[in-house]
Amino acid sequence: MRQSFLLFLLLALLSGCATVQNDYDPLSGLNRKTEDFNGIVDTASLKPLAKGYQAVTPKPIRNMVSNFYDNATYFNTILNDFLQGKGKQGFEDFARFIINSTVGIAGLIDVAKSMGFEKHDEDFGQTLATWGVGQGAYIVYPLLGSNSLRKTPDFITSTATDPLFWVSLVAAPQITIPFTVMKYIDKRSRLLEASDLRDELALDPYIFTREAWRQQREFLIYDGKPPSSSSSDDEGDDWADDEFDTEDAQDASDSKASDASNQSAPNKKGDKPQYKSRILLGNDK
Repeated sequence: MRQSFLLFLLLALLSGCATVQNDYDPLSGLNRKTEDFNGIVDTASLKPLAKGYQAVTPKPIRNMVSNFYDNATYFNTILNDFLQGKGKQGFEDFARFIINSTVGIAGLIDVAKSMGFEKHDEDFGQTLATWGVGQGAYIVYPLLGSNSLRKTPDFITSTATDPLFWVSLVAAPQITIPFTVMKYIDKRSRLLEASDLRDELALDPYIFTREAWRQQREFLIYDGKPPSSSSSDDEGDDWADDEFDTEDAQDASDSKASDASNQSAPNKKGDKPQYKSRILLGNDK
């Protein structure tokens, strides 16, 4: 998953000198200010803590910590498996959780993977997409970062299915606060390489982050197989047809006409869909 996220970041690098069709970001002014605030907080707190954590903690131990938190929050994936109608995957993910919670010592060791139970990543935003709900506006939340109107309700389901949240209601703060802080340090340490790449190469970090996030969401919604044709976007893609303006639609039409004139061969029936970035070189997003 980390490699996939880095791939999306590299694709989003093109946004420094590109325009993306269907730019649905009506809150961009507020979002930029919020991202600046988040950057200040991150630079002063989480980022140095994450770097220190990586410096003093061996990678095998960091992997065990990541496994623990991923397993502890896995009920959100299981719930959304069933809400999306993925019954078989839901039962497999439940079995994965049980195996890792017991044989894997509270999830510290990913035993289930070696037994053929692959890890999945589902959330309520993806569920709403499969139900036909459009993405809505891109939103940057204070401290929490990138999101969208469609994914926002996942705050509720992810919290309600997080055992650490319920433990915090009854356990002493001396126990729960360190676990919570460690959770966010672990999460930030996983993104250090990607954020350093963005800071070094992106001409516009805000656009870079926004497009990386959008492309990752599309990747997750389609289980790693985004459609090659924009005609299927209305089936749950991040940009629905009603989010196009007239000029964008014309650009898309011109692009298709240009492809036809160049006699590009269409995909054969049965071919696996190929991901196509919506970033057009030579323009400014």
